[in-house]
Amino acid sequence: MAVLQKKHYTTTSKILTTIACVLIVIPLAPFICRFIPPIMVGGRNIDLLFALVISIFLVWVISHLLRPLIIPLLMLLFVILVYNQFANQYTFANLLKDYGATVNTNWNVREHKQTDQVSVNPHLFENIYDRTSREVKEKVQYKDSVVRNFAVYHSLQYFDEYNDKYGDVTRYLSLFKYINSNFKYVPDSQRDEYYATPRETILNGMGGDCDDHSILMASCMMSIGARCRLIIVQGHMYPEMYVGNKKDFDVMQQAIITLFNNERIHGLYYHENNGQYWINLDYSAHHPGGPYLDDNKVLLIIDP
Repeated sequence: MAVLQKKHYTTTSKILTTIACVLIVIPLAPFICRFIPPIMVGGRNIDLLFALVISIFLVWVISHLLRPLIIPLLMLLFVILVYNQFANQYTFANLLKDYGATVNTNWNVREHKQTDQVSVNPHLFENIYDRTSREVKEKVQYKDSVVRNFAVYHSLQYFDEYNDKYGDVTRYLSLFKYINSNFKYVPDSQRDEYYATPRETILNGMGGDCDDHSILMASCMMSIGARCRLIIVQGHMYPEMYVGNKKDFDVMQQAIITLFNNERIHGLYYHENNGQYWINLDYSAHHPGGPYLDDNKVLLIIDP
């Protein structure tokens, strides 16, 4: 009878240990993943899978060599998660976000590629092209102190808990979120086109039309190290940010899906030319790479 009772306790202990190990691995994997650079294989993002393998291995080692520590470790991990929840650092919402983002990145989201087609007639529109390009370039003032301070402050406002994983991309996406969440559309007069400097747009309360937003976005992004350009189509202007090559674009896509998980992201819109990827930052988009408002015919591309 004593032997059977001991065997019963041993079986129960193994079951409890296994459950504890699983409960440790679930939050531990995405936490470790935050410190692993994005890993892309065959167009698939596997860094969370890699972190999951590391977590399972670590927990397996602890369960075999230091089994009495499993329950205290589970309790410690739970306390850390609760503390982070109140400290607004890595919360339970972040935990679910990371798992959900992996699914969306690998299976749900599709890319929407647009091909750059500059259709300016150099003879018929030469004066308009030169004048518009010159006027807009003069307004892109990314070295202005007000612009720089504004950009730095708001680049730190969101997503800081993911900076170890995505680096500078986190700062760009934070700045985009602030600008596009707070920009208010105000049209120019019907007769004249006015290009506001980014300082003007900041000081007037973040109001203006599409070209004012484009100049503001490009200036702010460039002031913290990004490369941007402005696209003019019929009756509209919007900014794009240079992402890099296909590998860089895959990392950017993963970051957007993870950090903007509250948005319904059906695909990312971008231009690709000779292996260079530029992603849409239009004021009408709720996330970087949102749908183009109007991209039927590109008239002018301005690279400040």
